[in-house]
Amino acid sequence: MENQEKQSEVRTGGFALSRKGVPVILGGVLMVIIGFVLMSGGGSQDPHVFNPEIFSSTRITVAPLLVLAGFTVTGVGIMLKSKN
Repeated sequence: MENQEKQSEVRTGGFALSRKGVPVILGGVLMVIIGFVLMSGGGSQDPHVFNPEIFSSTRITVAPLLVLAGFTVTGVGIMLKSKN
């Protein structure tokens, strides 16, 4: 009898993510996109000319940390549970 009660509590169907998690996931995806945009560029049009801008602190440090933070936020958003 107890097993039947536990089975009736299991929800079937519906959306897999909570309402609270969807904006968190979208924010994380936006952070990843911004990080990749910050990493882009800095190259030279002429392959024989060196452009030191490719080694800027934004491209080397800030952008990769932003991408990692975005992946972390996205993972947290996936794991958020609804209170229902």
